Amino acid sequence: MRKNLGAKTAVYPMPVFMIGTYDAFGTANLMNAAWGGIAEDKEISICVSDNHKTTRNILMTGAFTVSMATADYVKECDYLGLVSGDDVPNKVEKCGFHATKSEFVNAPLIDELPMAIECEVISYDSKTCRLHGRIVNISADESVLTDGKIDPKKLRPITYDSFNHHYLVLGEVVGNAFSDGKAIR
Repeated sequence: MRKNLGAKTAVYPMPVFMIGTYDAFGTANLMNAAWGGIAEDKEISICVSDNHKTTRNILMTGAFTVSMATADYVKECDYLGLVSGDDVPNKVEKCGFHATKSEFVNAPLIDELPMAIECEVISYDSKTCRLHGRIVNISADESVLTDGKIDPKKLRPITYDSFNHHYLVLGEVVGNAFSDGKAIR
């Protein structure tokens, strides 16, 4: 029997996106955001309110990166969601992360987070808090690749469980997309 839980911000998996930007002084900023996903073939959409330093940086530079939070850096990624760059301008360094400028967009890649989506702004709607970006490049450290492809078992991306306020690790293969369903035909 089902139980009605009401309207909630719950979907599984809910990605834990780490949004990277530069401020006017070239200081790297990183924010933890969970409400987002792929919007089109080469587009990403994220809900981020206009009161964040990250949003102001994005609108100023026209660019951002989205790194996948990983199980190896849960504490650091959580911290970056708890503290504002307005209050702690060096929060990236404080948690031990290092930034390298993307070759493709005016935004930082975080050395410790091995996968990043490098984006240019398409639009931002302050009423809906919807940031829409064009994916320019995806970069990944060789340590998370198998046969030239990102290997989730090596990447160990985390998902946010909004019901229980937990982070869960992804990576177990349970089937083959565009293949297993053929057995039902």
